[in-house]
Amino acid sequence: MPGQVWAVATSDPSGPLHVTSYGTNPLETVVTMTGLSGTAEWRRTYPGAGRPRSRLSADGTLWLAYPDRDGRLLEGILPDGSTGPTARPKCGPEEEIGSFVLLEDGFVIAWARVSRLVRAGRSPKAAPPEPRVARYTGEGECLWSTPIVLGAVSYAGVVETGRHTGWESRPRGPWLPEEVGVDAWEPLLVSGDRVAASFTDTRGGIGRTFFLDLDSGEIISATSPAPSGRKAIAGPGEFLIGSQGYGAFTTGRFGRDGAETARWASHGAMLVDGDGVVSGPELENGLPSTSRFRRLAPGDTLVDGPTLTGYHTSYPAMDREGTTVFWRDGKLLAVDADLAEHELFAMDDSRAVIGRALLLSEGSVAVSLDSEVLVFRTPLGPLAESPWPCGDANLRGNPLLS
Repeated sequence: MPGQVWAVATSDPSGPLHVTSYGTNPLETVVTMTGLSGTAEWRRTYPGAGRPRSRLSADGTLWLAYPDRDGRLLEGILPDGSTGPTARPKCGPEEEIGSFVLLEDGFVIAWARVSRLVRAGRSPKAAPPEPRVARYTGEGECLWSTPIVLGAVSYAGVVETGRHTGWESRPRGPWLPEEVGVDAWEPLLVSGDRVAASFTDTRGGIGRTFFLDLDSGEIISATSPAPSGRKAIAGPGEFLIGSQGYGAFTTGRFGRDGAETARWASHGAMLVDGDGVVSGPELENGLPSTSRFRRLAPGDTLVDGPTLTGYHTSYPAMDREGTTVFWRDGKLLAVDADLAEHELFAMDDSRAVIGRALLLSEGSVAVSLDSEVLVFRTPLGPLAESPWPCGDANLRGNPLLS
C-alpha cells in the first residue's frame, strides 16, 4: 500500500478487500480495492485529516469520512470505485469526524477537534469546540446531538514533579484537560439501543466512556476517569471497557443500564463468543512479556492460557470451533477451545503497526503490517457468529450489534 494501513474490510469472506491507508503524507487518504491474490483492482485518493476513517456497509459500499472545502463529508464508494451516496452533516470549522458507525438508517458520529496536523501553521483560534456525539439520517439530517463534558480527571497512579513539588514526585490532583479527543481504541460502539462513546485527555491518556440511548441521545451513565484501553461489544446493550497504564490493568463489563457487572484483573484484545464467554491475548505494556492468552470467567476469575512472547498484537478473530487466530511477535498464532497454542506461520518481523485479523473463506486470514496486507492460508474453519469482533464488526469493520 502507498502508506500505513488503517483499516481492512470486506463484505464477503471470499473478498475482495477494501484497504484504507495513508497516502504519500498523513494528510492524504487512499482507498484500495484488492483481491486476496494481492492484485489491486482500483485505487482512489482523497484529502485526509491525519486520521483515516472508513466503514463498510452490507451492500459493499465503503463510507469514507474526509474534509472538503465546505466542511466534512461522508462519501459512499461503490464496489467498482465510483462515487455513490454522500452525506454532509453540519459541523463547526474546527470539528472533525473522530469516529463514526453505520446504522441501517444513517450514522452515529463522535465529533472532536481537528487534529494537530490540520492545525499546524494556523493562527490560534478561539476555544476548541466541545466534543459531542450525534445521530444522523442517511442524508445527513441531525436527529440529536449530545455535548460531552469530560470534566476534571484524575487517577491514583498519575504523579507530578516540578518546582511546585520541590522536584519530588507526588500524586497529581484532579485537572481539567487542555484538549479532549476521541479515544485511540474503539472510540465508538453501538449495540442494540445503546452507544458507548469514549473520549480522553489527549495529553494524559485519562478518559471516560459515556453510555447513551441510541434513540434520544440521552446520557445514561459514564465510567469514572481512568487510563484508556481496549473495548468491545459484549452483547445487546452491553460493553467491555478496558483500562491500562499508570498501574491499571483491568477490564470491566457494563450492562444496558450503564452499571458495572464484572471486573477482571486483565486487559487485552478480547473476543466475546456466542455464549458470552470473553477471551483473548493480554496486552501488558512492558517487556519482557508476562502476558498470556486469558479467559475471563464468571466471578471475576481468570483462566490461564498459553504465555505470549513479544508485544505488538493484532485484534483476533474466532472460528466456529472456538479457535482464536491473531498475529504477535512475528507469528500467526492460533489458540484452540482447549487453550492449546498452535504456531501457523513465523518470520523475522518486528513491525509495530499491526491491524486486526480477518478470518475469510477457506481458512484464509488477512492481517495488515504497517503498509502491507498479508493473507495466509490456514486450517481454520468459518468465522464464528458472536457479539465481538465476529459477524458485522469483524469483516466489515463496523462496530455495530443490531
